[in-house]
Amino acid sequence: MTSDNSSPAGPRAVPTSPQEALEWVRGRFGRPRDADGSPAVLRVREFDLGYLVYATYPTRAAPVDAHGRPLPAQPGGSSVVVAKDTGTVSTLPNYPPQQAIALYRKQQDRRGASEG
Repeated sequence: MTSDNSSPAGPRAVPTSPQEALEWVRGRFGRPRDADGSPAVLRVREFDLGYLVYATYPTRAAPVDAHGRPLPAQPGGSSVVVAKDTGTVSTLPNYPPQQAIALYRKQQDRRGASEG
């Protein structure tokens, strides 16, 4: 998990809306692309602790090789959470939104237990 809430000019204000969180993420990370090279659509889901920013991709038939056998999915991808209280930016695996939010909560619970 990575985090950053600073700039060369010092700390930045915490985002107060999904749109502000999306702009933070766009300013820090490259734009994800679909398999055909077109930009993926970024979505934001607000929850109690932050804003989950994740890419969505069109549903397509699974690619196949010359013999019609399915090819494995491309690896990689991340979702990003911007914390509401601090503006900390954290990366998570590219899980479905509810699963990513649950993982973030679990990480925050562990962090709180180790600090307190």
